[in-house]
Amino acid sequence: MFKCLFLVVTIIGLAMSPVMAGEGPIKVVVAVPFQDEKKIQKNVLEECVTLGDKLSNFTSSYSKKAGIDIELVESLPSPESGERFLKIEIVNAISQGNAFTGHAKFVAIEGTLYENGEVAGSFSGARSSGGGVFGGYKGACAILGRCVKTLGKDIAGWLKSPGVDSRIGE
Repeated sequence: MFKCLFLVVTIIGLAMSPVMAGEGPIKVVVAVPFQDEKKIQKNVLEECVTLGDKLSNFTSSYSKKAGIDIELVESLPSPESGERFLKIEIVNAISQGNAFTGHAKFVAIEGTLYENGEVAGSFSGARSSGGGVFGGYKGACAILGRCVKTLGKDIAGWLKSPGVDSRIGE
């Protein structure tokens, strides 16, 4: 009896979930773009060219582990299409320091979830890292990669229960 009740409650909970209520997967662009490249440090733009790819892939993998269907696409549809998609942008990426003085890396993002032509949720968030254990032996892009990895996990958590004007990350 208890198992049957648990199963019914679980199914009802999934049916009422905001993300699960939509049709089909949530589309995310293959390479998350910088919102405004003029605001991003030149060294980050030139050296860390896969930062946006990493954010997309981490968002996808962590979301799939959480049971959220993500489809990576070359370009996002327009809101008028009625499709479900998550527009993510890197707002800022800072790379300061080095192996001798210590690393100080930071990535800030914003995202908006669209469903049926309407905004279903939005967030802003940031993560920073000094490189962790043996950070002095890591390059700037590897440490920025740690930031976007954690942000990908943060986005997946947010997608479980998206809200408008949410804060994720630190």
